[in-house]
Amino acid sequence: MAHYRGGVPHHDLVIIGTGSGNTIPDERFADMDVAIVEHGVYGGTCLNVGCIPTKMYVYAADVAETIRHAGTYGVDASIDKIRWADIRDRVFGRIDPISAGGQRYRQGQTGTTVYLGHARFTGDRTLDVAPTDGGPPVTVTGDRVVVAAGARPGIPEIIASSGVPFHTSDDVMRLDEVPRRLTIIGGGYIAAEFAHVFSALGAEVTIATRGPALLREQDEEISGRFTELAARRWTVLLEAAPTASPEQRPDGTILVHCRHGAIEGDALLVATGRIPNSDHLDAAAGGLALHPDGRIVVDEQQRTTAPGVWALGDVSSEHQLKHVANHEAAVVRHNLLHPDEPRRTNNAHVPSAVFTDPQIASIGLREQDCRDRGIPYVTKVQRYGDVAFGWAMEDTTGVVKLVASPDGTLLGAHLMGPEASSLIQPLIQAITFGLDARTMAEKQYWIHPALPEVIENALLGLPLDRV
Repeated sequence: MAHYRGGVPHHDLVIIGTGSGNTIPDERFADMDVAIVEHGVYGGTCLNVGCIPTKMYVYAADVAETIRHAGTYGVDASIDKIRWADIRDRVFGRIDPISAGGQRYRQGQTGTTVYLGHARFTGDRTLDVAPTDGGPPVTVTGDRVVVAAGARPGIPEIIASSGVPFHTSDDVMRLDEVPRRLTIIGGGYIAAEFAHVFSALGAEVTIATRGPALLREQDEEISGRFTELAARRWTVLLEAAPTASPEQRPDGTILVHCRHGAIEGDALLVATGRIPNSDHLDAAAGGLALHPDGRIVVDEQQRTTAPGVWALGDVSSEHQLKHVANHEAAVVRHNLLHPDEPRRTNNAHVPSAVFTDPQIASIGLREQDCRDRGIPYVTKVQRYGDVAFGWAMEDTTGVVKLVASPDGTLLGAHLMGPEASSLIQPLIQAITFGLDARTMAEKQYWIHPALPEVIENALLGLPLDRV
């Protein structure tokens, strides 16, 4: 339990945030006095409003789409009913108890103090915590502090100040019913995933994005192909940033104005990116420097510019990905326990995936990166439909795109198609450990007729220099 220093509770370690930050204290911290501060739902973004619940919805959406297209394979099937409330309750009937159980576990743990409230720096490793129950603020100090406070949805001012009701990824999954018409503002991975979920489960979806394509952070060819496919399934409006404040009619219809005209919908989902929560922490008061985009500055050991303070995850990382936050948390844990033998974060090869339809996964350099940087490169685009398992799926849109140096060094991999998030794993391993394309293709067996043959064929198809 906390002891007091200068009349305020003092701890050996204070952790702000219960996402990946909550994973740091294990049995090796049993002799330490640890404080954990959480101002939201215990467990952080991934557990409660991010990776896990969204993918549970995605799986239900995938099942619905499989049924709709079963006739392709000579199987006549139809969907009798989408029971949205049951889907929702299946998701949160599992998620909510995990969150509550995690909080109870920490609250009952000897040597751990849980502060449920919002923390702000007021000085060197000094925090004021405003309890969520409305109680008086508590000043807390620590020998060491870890900031793992995450990020939140960013809302354009033109929408935030309009007074029109809107949803974000924080609450849209808990709706009581599927809206008949859903307007999504944004063109990134959150927009693409929820467009798939809601359209598969019964909504008419319109996506309005300010850019010339969807998923512009992807390789340009993947982005272009996905945008074309999305336009077949949803109404996709490009270069369609809001031009005026949205309005709500008396019947509840929401109008979003863009250069294409007024978009009519029954609900509005804003998916225009996420903002690091550093501005809610008064980070500067604690001596923490910030990047121009608001991320906390950290070095390769996850140390901030304030002595004795570390940061990890979305509040500091350019990669807003749970697997990156978990890696950074492991580095911070080691460095807290072994300050004389510190480890460095390795973010040289960070993969990512978009769980939309079709799935997208990527790692490494995009073709435009090589072109812009003047890096010599070759590419190969291999269709799923060129291998036997692709025939079995009757796939006509899936592709594997590889980017490599002319000598065969793999520089990047970009997949779009069924199971892309799993199919990319051997390419992640190859790029991470420096396995060249020729060796990877020719020095191992590829199970026939499994889907990874599409990777084998892509590797063999790269136009490499032959010695």
